[in-house]
Amino acid sequence: MKAFERGKRSHQSSYKLLKNQGLPLLCSQKTMLIPNASKWCLEELVKFINCKEEREQKVIPIFYHVDPSEVRNQREIYKIAFSRHEKNADEEKRGKIRRWKTAMREAGKLAGYDVKVDSYESEIIQDIIKEICGTIPMVLDVDEKIVGMDSRLEKLVSRLEIQSNGVRMVGVCGLGGIGKTTIITALYNKISNQFRSTSFLTNVREESTKDSGLLKFQQQLLDDTLGVKGQLTLKKIHEGVKEIKDKLSSKKVLVFVDDIDDSRRLEHLVGKHSWFGYGSRIIITRRKKDLLKAHEVDYIYEVDKLNEVKALQLFCSYAFRQCLPGKGYGDLSIQGVRYADRLPLALKVLGSLLFRKGVKDWKSELKKLQEVPNMEITNVLKISYDGLDHTQNMIFLDFACFFKGAHVEIVTQVLDGSGFKAESGINALVDRCLITISTNKKIEMHDSLAQMDKEIVYKECPNESGERSRLWKHEDVCRVLTINTKIEGMLLNDQCTSEHEIKFTFEAFKRMTRLRVLIVNNNQVQLFEDFTFPSHDLTYLYWAGYSLASLPSNFHANSLVFLYLKDNNIKRLSERKLG
Repeated sequence: MKAFERGKRSHQSSYKLLKNQGLPLLCSQKTMLIPNASKWCLEELVKFINCKEEREQKVIPIFYHVDPSEVRNQREIYKIAFSRHEKNADEEKRGKIRRWKTAMREAGKLAGYDVKVDSYESEIIQDIIKEICGTIPMVLDVDEKIVGMDSRLEKLVSRLEIQSNGVRMVGVCGLGGIGKTTIITALYNKISNQFRSTSFLTNVREESTKDSGLLKFQQQLLDDTLGVKGQLTLKKIHEGVKEIKDKLSSKKVLVFVDDIDDSRRLEHLVGKHSWFGYGSRIIITRRKKDLLKAHEVDYIYEVDKLNEVKALQLFCSYAFRQCLPGKGYGDLSIQGVRYADRLPLALKVLGSLLFRKGVKDWKSELKKLQEVPNMEITNVLKISYDGLDHTQNMIFLDFACFFKGAHVEIVTQVLDGSGFKAESGINALVDRCLITISTNKKIEMHDSLAQMDKEIVYKECPNESGERSRLWKHEDVCRVLTINTKIEGMLLNDQCTSEHEIKFTFEAFKRMTRLRVLIVNNNQVQLFEDFTFPSHDLTYLYWAGYSLASLPSNFHANSLVFLYLKDNNIKRLSERKLG
């Protein structure tokens, strides 16, 4: 069995590597028992099998031009080779040989790949690669500028008690922007290789407000831990609960549930310790402790703000791209850290805002903060927002109100259709750490930032929703449908409930001449035949449950970038050529 190039590693170092990695790959061939090479190979085989038994690591044998039964029963060349080893062997060596034989017998029993002389080896190699890629835990992205992580991870790992056999749940709580998600992402990367079945559920609070969202997370949990994506399809939440309990109660799993705020959702995802097999570890993050206590987690880790030294390092890593302040910026940097109140998100945003700016600009920006008493994180983030130009402001507000979680390429086209120079604006927001673009190209924004943006829109006219540029609240949308409006974007979703149908009429829309974005995801909307879109600027139209047989005859599509009509009654797109 060949595992490492001979002579490159000692047995101790290779065993340490095996313990830290999750997938020993064994290749058995008839030349493996040549006397000069076989002792080292057989010792490695013993280590591999030990890892499988002690740590439940998966081992994939490859039987290269040899029948698995020959390995399992030690016939043919294997029998001859062992006889040579046993010749003149003392008792110590005979003990080793017995261990070699046992390990080889176990390896021969494992399901693997049988590569015959006439096999297409390239196809088998592709199958092996596919299996390995599906087995090795993914590595999640973690901000390379993080500081103070080692001590936090050490404490969390100790509380997880990974070596114990029981099921253990640990909660992680703290303020928004304190770094909970960053910490558990780093924790996942650190310990996931010790588990064969893992799942990392992100943005649970935001994406599970509806039953369909919760069902999606149940599905992901089962797909991740069982490796059966596409083979098991859930239709009801109670069905998901049953499947999780039945399928995972005898399986050792590592599960992360990030950002959850509802006890019902938590109960339907990771309800009780008994749902999971011995050795399982469940990590849950939430802003407050109450839900974690009610769920009877074994330990709650409350994330504290960074100490002053670590906070300064994090701030400087963004403001100067180094761990110390630049020359002449020492006192100003300390002021910045104090204003950010040692909160990681605020440090990151404020540092990015001040990057490459002169002392005069630093003083000016920090002076703005002095005008805000009892500074909260949103006040700090507002300073970064104030540094945006008009186009960047517009893009940022659109993201918070309508496009958080949307695919960046689609949104880029929509924004370009509105004349916003999207690529430049998005890059500016990313540079200031106001948004991030995930690996799957989704727009991500911290909750505190989104809340801050919505507050900005609200303050455009606190007493009259129709005078604001964007609407996302159900009651505000219903109100402006009966009055004059300056709306540029409007969202009406199915999370809102109403006892009465919402009527979209010609009168309600005829003054919405600036409408750029319209999202309707509510089956209680009733349309009249005189319904019309007066705006020439409409770039994004999403309407689930559109009830008319066609789009209005005066529908202006010149600027339209995205059109999605779901569950509609459309028989023809329009009475006339669009545009």
